[in-house]
Amino acid sequence: MALGRSAGATTPDHRHPVDQVPPAGKLAVLGIQHVLAFYAGAVVVPLVIASALGLDEQTLVHLINADLFTCGIATIIQSAGLGPKIGVKLPLIQGVTFTAVSPLIAIGIGASPAGADPKTGLATMYGSIIAAGLATFLIAPYFAKLLRFFPPVVTGTLLTVMGITLIAVSAGDIVSLASYAPEGADLGALTLKGLAYAMGTLAIIVAIQKIFKGFMSTISVLLGLVVMTIIAFILKDASFSNVAQSSWVGITSPFFFGLPKFSVAAIISMLIVMAVTAVETTGDVFATGEVVGKRITPEHVARALRADGLSTLLGGVLNSFPYTCFAQNVGLVRLTRVKSRWVVTAAGVIMIILGLLPKAGAIVASIPAPVIGGASLAMFANVAVVGIQTLGKVDMRDNRNAVIVSTSVGLAMLVTLKPEIATMVPSWLQIIFGSGVTIGALSAFILNLLFFHLGKQQGPDVALVDGRAVSIDEVNSMERDVFIRAFSGMYEGATWPVERAWEQRPFADTTELRRAFEDEVLVASLEEQEALIAAYSDIAELAAGKGDERANQDTAALGLGEFDDKELEDLTAASAAYREKFHRPLVVCVTNLADREHLISSAWKRVETSKAREARFALGEVIDIADERFTQLVADANPIRTAWARKMDQVD
Repeated sequence: MALGRSAGATTPDHRHPVDQVPPAGKLAVLGIQHVLAFYAGAVVVPLVIASALGLDEQTLVHLINADLFTCGIATIIQSAGLGPKIGVKLPLIQGVTFTAVSPLIAIGIGASPAGADPKTGLATMYGSIIAAGLATFLIAPYFAKLLRFFPPVVTGTLLTVMGITLIAVSAGDIVSLASYAPEGADLGALTLKGLAYAMGTLAIIVAIQKIFKGFMSTISVLLGLVVMTIIAFILKDASFSNVAQSSWVGITSPFFFGLPKFSVAAIISMLIVMAVTAVETTGDVFATGEVVGKRITPEHVARALRADGLSTLLGGVLNSFPYTCFAQNVGLVRLTRVKSRWVVTAAGVIMIILGLLPKAGAIVASIPAPVIGGASLAMFANVAVVGIQTLGKVDMRDNRNAVIVSTSVGLAMLVTLKPEIATMVPSWLQIIFGSGVTIGALSAFILNLLFFHLGKQQGPDVALVDGRAVSIDEVNSMERDVFIRAFSGMYEGATWPVERAWEQRPFADTTELRRAFEDEVLVASLEEQEALIAAYSDIAELAAGKGDERANQDTAALGLGEFDDKELEDLTAASAAYREKFHRPLVVCVTNLADREHLISSAWKRVETSKAREARFALGEVIDIADERFTQLVADANPIRTAWARKMDQVD
């Protein structure tokens, strides 16, 4: 007798979790959750741009509705897909990129003649958005090949500059009560009131992130805006009178502010923005793929970037802004563990509905400017932190990277602190010099091309040989004996790591040379590794002043000569116990330690570890010592830059 499936049984869903559709009720609730996590970041951009351009409240309501409406369309394109080539079909929310804020403000101001209606510049702004969106759509399949032109030194610099320079916009909102006060008003009191609202908003955001975890933390900015706006309303500093005057339903019409105008400088500015957001989208796609357990291929990235380009083009047509993936919602997918892309598609539908409700936009437009300033301060400062984290991946020991960052940040801050510079240059340059982000991004991009991709790629000098600084090209052409003489001081009592590293020539840069020395030590035989460790001075001997000159130089930074009798006795006891257990000297790279107390406690901890683990740790200390000595070689060959670094160390 054949066994049939019972009538009440359900067919198991064998589709990938990304493609599964939750029940309608759950789908709606989860979609609303994504909208809440995304909402503050979405509406802050039109609020900030409108405030900077001096647009009236009716125009602001239109921008908010257009933004939400287009966000919904963009999210549906990205998550549900538009045919086989457009949209990555992952749970990714599309939102307006913060990267575009400063350049768009510069374009809007630069394209509006003095005394003209502030809306005059919007046509040029939207023309640049349309052109950049179209370009992104067309180059999407080839972008992977262009990623090398946007390494962390470029993207990190841009994000840092963007966060820092946008704080000036937040500051303008915070003091806006005094800036637009009628004649005879108490400006000091109004400034303090604005500061109180901004700091209150910031305090709520910080408190929520401190107290709550998970979803509540992701909506901290939204809650800060809501709570402080309610307080402002109670204190009669916020009015919702325009909400009653707004329509219940309104449709965003294309080219509402007139046909687009195209400016070469504005388009270049937006192309840089889209290049950076493409890097951001690429990272978000890979991050989401990891969260949902789906392998990401170059074709996935191309589809995501096509969606970015198409959405940005639509943004220009529908009076909105450039679009990219929102990282906050990637975190929400990880938090809820709901991997379905259809949840995000539902969020897109909700956004479209919100974009059709002018009253909803009017409510947002009624938020007091100082409250917006406090919220945007938190968001923009966080962008700067992300930039600093990105720059943490950059090898600043390579002078080229240091020049790229310092020059770009300097130029960005120059035009930010002295905005009148933009009025002194030709009109076609005003868009570039009118934005710290634009000139900083251009500087980082061009300098990266100059130093790493065009002509002879000259890095820092590597070492001093016979009193003369030598470059990486000269190192690559060195005879074996000269190479050994130049770098033999990196290791105690052994030259074989240097000899074997010489055989790996040529080296592309100092980083590759540094890695070659490390690799040779790591792949050596256990006997060679043990012999190398045994050649080093014991840390207790160094503390007692019994080491050789080179070893004493290594430990000078820690101030080992300041040991008191008890500390020296304790360290000597730890060293003796270590030797008895492991039969080798206690080798320590002191730059890995905070102070003498840390040194002694870590020495006793190492005595307690297993022999296999300690063998690896001791070898790592030898490698770290060699790495520090290599760094010193580079520093000695580049004395001017090193002198500046030492001055900064003295200040610290």
